[in-house]
Amino acid sequence: MYSFEGDFRRKPIQSLRGASKKEEKNQLLIRAQIERQRREEVRLQHESATKIQAYFRSYAVRKRQMVAVRSQFDQRVQSVQRPESLDMKTLCLLQQKLCFFYTEKLDSQRLIWVCQNVIKKKDEYLTYMCSCIPSGLYQLQRLLVLCLRHLKDVIHTAAPIAIPMRMLEMFTSSELYRSCNFTKRPDGPVPHTWLYLINHGYFDYLRVILEAKVPSDLERTAVAPTPLADSILGLIMGPVSFALQHKNQAFSHCVLKALCRSLLCPAYSEQIEHFLLPAMAYGRFPFPFVDLIQALITDTTIDSKQETRGNGRLCSTSFEMTPWLLGALVTLAGKYIEVLNIKQTVDFLSVLKKLLCSLPTREVQEDDDSDDEMDIDQVFPTGGLEKIQQDCMTFLNSPNFVHRVIDCLGNKMSHDIVSAICVICHALMTHHHLEIHKVRLLYSLAFSKSFIQGLWSVCTTTCNWTVMGTEASLIQMLACGVDLSDDDIQRIVPLLAIFCSMFNHFLYTIHDADFYGETKASSMPFSLEELIPMTLVLRDTCLGVIELAHPDTRLSITEDYHEALIQAGMKDKPRKKEAEDHNNHMWAYLFKVTSSLVRQLYSRDTRRTFCPINFWQSDRVSIQADKPSQIYRAQGSVFTRRPFGAMKSLTKTTIDEDGPPLSNTDVKNLVILTELPFVVTFEERFKILQKLIQTDRQEYQGEMTHFLSGPSISVMIRRNYIYEDAFDKLSPENEPNLKLKMRVQLVNAAGLDEAGIDGGGIFREFLSELLKTGFDPNRGMFCHTTDQLLYPNPKSSVLMENYTKHYYFLGRMLGKAIYENMLVELPFASFFLSKILSRHGGNLDIHHLASLDPELYRNLLSLKTYEGDVMDLGLDFTTVNDHFGQKNVIELKPGGHQIAVDNHNRIEYIHLMADNKLNKQIRVQCTAFRQGMSDVLNLDWLRMFDHHELQVLISGAITPVNIEDLQRHTNYSGGYTDSHPIIQMFWKVVQQFTNRQKRQLLKFVTSCSRPPLLGFKDLYPAFCVHYGGNEPDRLPTASTCMNLLRLPEFSDEKTMKTKLLYAVESESGFELS
Repeated sequence: MYSFEGDFRRKPIQSLRGASKKEEKNQLLIRAQIERQRREEVRLQHESATKIQAYFRSYAVRKRQMVAVRSQFDQRVQSVQRPESLDMKTLCLLQQKLCFFYTEKLDSQRLIWVCQNVIKKKDEYLTYMCSCIPSGLYQLQRLLVLCLRHLKDVIHTAAPIAIPMRMLEMFTSSELYRSCNFTKRPDGPVPHTWLYLINHGYFDYLRVILEAKVPSDLERTAVAPTPLADSILGLIMGPVSFALQHKNQAFSHCVLKALCRSLLCPAYSEQIEHFLLPAMAYGRFPFPFVDLIQALITDTTIDSKQETRGNGRLCSTSFEMTPWLLGALVTLAGKYIEVLNIKQTVDFLSVLKKLLCSLPTREVQEDDDSDDEMDIDQVFPTGGLEKIQQDCMTFLNSPNFVHRVIDCLGNKMSHDIVSAICVICHALMTHHHLEIHKVRLLYSLAFSKSFIQGLWSVCTTTCNWTVMGTEASLIQMLACGVDLSDDDIQRIVPLLAIFCSMFNHFLYTIHDADFYGETKASSMPFSLEELIPMTLVLRDTCLGVIELAHPDTRLSITEDYHEALIQAGMKDKPRKKEAEDHNNHMWAYLFKVTSSLVRQLYSRDTRRTFCPINFWQSDRVSIQADKPSQIYRAQGSVFTRRPFGAMKSLTKTTIDEDGPPLSNTDVKNLVILTELPFVVTFEERFKILQKLIQTDRQEYQGEMTHFLSGPSISVMIRRNYIYEDAFDKLSPENEPNLKLKMRVQLVNAAGLDEAGIDGGGIFREFLSELLKTGFDPNRGMFCHTTDQLLYPNPKSSVLMENYTKHYYFLGRMLGKAIYENMLVELPFASFFLSKILSRHGGNLDIHHLASLDPELYRNLLSLKTYEGDVMDLGLDFTTVNDHFGQKNVIELKPGGHQIAVDNHNRIEYIHLMADNKLNKQIRVQCTAFRQGMSDVLNLDWLRMFDHHELQVLISGAITPVNIEDLQRHTNYSGGYTDSHPIIQMFWKVVQQFTNRQKRQLLKFVTSCSRPPLLGFKDLYPAFCVHYGGNEPDRLPTASTCMNLLRLPEFSDEKTMKTKLLYAVESESGFELS
């Protein structure tokens, strides 16, 4: 760097040859870059070599120095002839030397020698260390750490451990320091000693000692099995007990967090599970449970002055929330939960809600309406956590915990405690898949009227500040489909999900009289006026969740751009896959419970209206059957109900080999039509059903069937034995596929074939007559309710052996009628239609009993509100079935004839009676009927409609006959035209009919008194008026198979009206021309 000319900086060497013309510019740049990289590598190698050499030199120097100091130590010890002659100066000097060179394999005996002398002269030693040596406390702390290291090293050998144990017990006791100068300080030396030891792994060392010296084959006990175990327990609880007396929150939190990190967070050993945890909770040492709660929810710091005086570092406060920490907390809470005040209980719940998520769960199939309930003892299949989970569930089911929670709620329904409780319940129901009725906490809250009310109030008042400086309700933002931040999701989703789950469970248990507020002391938490806006918000929330799950556009950001956003101050980092999966699961569960509650409220409204007209239809939903969509594909069965969480896959993979994946719009529409179909108008849903059926019919019937070719069903039916022949020839064994085109040849009473070729009209007449015959109560398969509505006959099993085949056959035939867009006037009971549409195997609750047996329903409700002693009524858990005079006693539950109905079990009796009447008596019949219908028609298609709408699909709507619409879609033949005078006279006469007479005319011609749902344009074959001759005395006749009216020429309107009314009101039956 320096030259002899005095220049302190070397001048750059310049080449005067100029740039080489042979080397290109790019190659020159590359060569320069390679040379720079090589120079940088050389520089780094030089620096690394320098560091390695310095480290090794320091290590070698230390080793040599340690050997030298160890030799000096031994010489000093040998110079001490008698222990009494050892002065404190020499002892402290030997201690300092030992702390410098101590090695476990070489210096164990030297450590024991020093500790023996320190213990013998503890008072002199402590006085000298405190007064004469500035760093005396630090030297003592180092010696104690060496004792811990020694114990860990010799713990698995036969070496004695009494002296190091005594050192730890003696010099961490406050009693020893009371006579020293340190006691003049308000905090004393003990907390600093504990902090130093804890920072150097105090609890980690003691865990090793505990697991090595305490027997493993112990029963669960709080009493030490051996004196050594009691000493180890005393060492573990030493800093904890001192923290309880010290009253320093920062110190207490530091000790308790270190205790958790070393002993409670890792997986338990048998010594910890069977001895340490019970001893902490129920042993002789009091435990600062409240401080532990505070330590787990706050980050504690100790001021720098304490750190400096204690010569120790701050305790590390980071530890993992593990299932074992949850188990320890639950064990301790079993004793201390009753003494917590409201604020402490809220803090405890806040900790509990974080720890519950640490419990691993078994993967279950995503099925929104699965009937399989998971038992409490089935959550953990493997992993050794069954005991912890069982203890946790036992604690949550304990009366003390539930009563404490209820007391806190009763004192003040604060947002914090409601939120904490909801997060705990949300974790139990989403992560661990527990049912409400199996956990005391859940069902106690579900039946708490004040909690349900307060929870909804918290849901609606949980707000966030907008960019405009105004407050916006999170539930309203969710209903509008606004994407929320992670913090806002955690604030609102557990609250709303638990409200919907518990209110939904509550609604299942109350009767319509309570729901509509007709009882004196109604348990309903909301009035009908409050339910209407609540239902609107919940409905829109479901739609908002659908929009969030399936947005029309997705944000795509590259990694570089995202890094730039983070550097610019973007708060929300990209969600990891695990977090995204967790959020998807959370959204799926929220949609499941919210849509379930909305459907139940809609079901109540369909049984007895409490909402305004067109309340359920949403302007935000625009689903039109006329628009092209992939959901109408028939072969892939796209239109089926799937779990909400599995819907995203429909946009990524094809459902079948013939079509592309669904668009986001199609998936959203599919979710709405399968989960919330009532937000779409009935007309659009009916069009969608027709389009689905049309696509399916196109696959099975095709175009060639119109030319009497292609696959079809051809049967010959005797008119007088229409049901018997159809049952035989259209059985699944003979005709497995009823979706094919069907052609019928009728045989009259004389055994001759009736004239004509079936182009569709004869089949429709046949199917209409078959259904009326099959559902005729005189046949015994169906019977009437008190309202003259049809439902399966419970006694049909006595009438015939193969009765299930008949119900299967009738289900297929009714499905075929809907499949062929036929209307048949069969008035079914609403509960039976609800069974057809049910997603739970056809089982219904007591609310539907009124449509089957109103008298029994009223009697059961009166029993529920009976104010006297129910025992006086002499009821037991049996019922009597009367089968044609033969009475059979049926037990509602095992041993029911020996169980009397009293005030405690009458609710169970009421539900068992309703279940027996609604479900058990006709379960086999309804199951066979549903299977028959599903053989022809996808029941998921019919579930777009409620039971009232299904009746309309079967029989048509009870609406006035629109003569103008009928006239626009009427054909004429035989010489008649729309301008013919007789035709003009005919429409003029029909316009004068009453609505009843118009229906009779429609039934006379088409065999159904109700017009088609979408108007007469859908009537097939079209309504036709045929020339019936010029005989004035002849009556009009009809061929219902062709929807054909033969109208003779009448001279005047009066004669035509008289003849028409005589014909249509005579109900003379069918006639073929």
